[in-house]
Amino acid sequence: MSEKFRFLTAGESHGKCLTAIIDGIPSNLAVDIDFINTELSRRQKGYGRSSRQQLEADTCEITAGVHNGKTTGAPVCVVIYNKDFSEKPPFTKYRPGHADFAGSEKYNLSDLRDVLERSSARKTAIETAVGAFAKLILKELDITCCSKILQIGNAVENFEQEIDRAKRDGNSLGGKFEVIFKNLPIGLGSYVQWDRALDGKIAKAVMSIGGIKAVEIGENPLGKTGFEYHDQMFLQDGKIIRKTNNAGGLEGGMTNGEDLIVKAVMKPIPTMVKPLRTVDKLTLEECEAHFERSDTCAVESCCVVAEARIACVLADEILQKYGGDSIEELKRHYRE
Repeated sequence: MSEKFRFLTAGESHGKCLTAIIDGIPSNLAVDIDFINTELSRRQKGYGRSSRQQLEADTCEITAGVHNGKTTGAPVCVVIYNKDFSEKPPFTKYRPGHADFAGSEKYNLSDLRDVLERSSARKTAIETAVGAFAKLILKELDITCCSKILQIGNAVENFEQEIDRAKRDGNSLGGKFEVIFKNLPIGLGSYVQWDRALDGKIAKAVMSIGGIKAVEIGENPLGKTGFEYHDQMFLQDGKIIRKTNNAGGLEGGMTNGEDLIVKAVMKPIPTMVKPLRTVDKLTLEECEAHFERSDTCAVESCCVVAEARIACVLADEILQKYGGDSIEELKRHYRE
């Protein structure tokens, strides 16, 4: 099945700009540029981020597909200019945990800089902008989202102390977070083919964020019996209700009307002040890994990126199920 809401991005970490072309946005969607830039600001914040986040202060420019503050139905082009645009020196010391080794082998690249520049988490800035457009579509249908950190390192509270300790040690930390979407309709996704199951699409969208190593929908069922885990159904004032939401809003690959709850685990950032041991691609000698400016912890920022990725999946599902070339037509179909 072809996508209705689709996009491509381009750009490098230290290149001139990051760019996205978004296709499938209905016409007459009011584009709140302040909202988009606020989303970009949220991605840059978070305890444990590096000084680069203050340097960049991301804002976007819309260069196509919007006229007088509203989408026209044509593809939308969004650009984020890198204030840190510069030529950086080459390097050949693999960074364990990054794309350096496999990427240089796959694309036959001698300078690992050519891998770093595109595989860098910097590209999630433009993905966050795309996700903001998806959120604007969802907001028109009263669908909202939020996210929160569940754990940093071994700590489920006092996150800042844990991050400060890691920073003093030249180390890094990962963690676990959850994203919640509310007021979704019943029946997004499908059970009829494996690639139409919404949980699979969401898992792919979140798992492909750099650094994510695990994705859960709802509560982890490990160790629970069927009676403990499954969300029983009751009647209240003639309506079907549930008193639990262990399924996280998805059953049979479809939304069931409950809150969509997605949890993910991010690994510790592999670039650290105290470097890992590695090998130099050029000399084949053991050495310390190349150091590129890095965060101590970026879990809070990853929450925002995950919101954006999931919003894109949901906007696509909404447009596939309800259709509409204009936002007015979409809303009419959705309310019927």
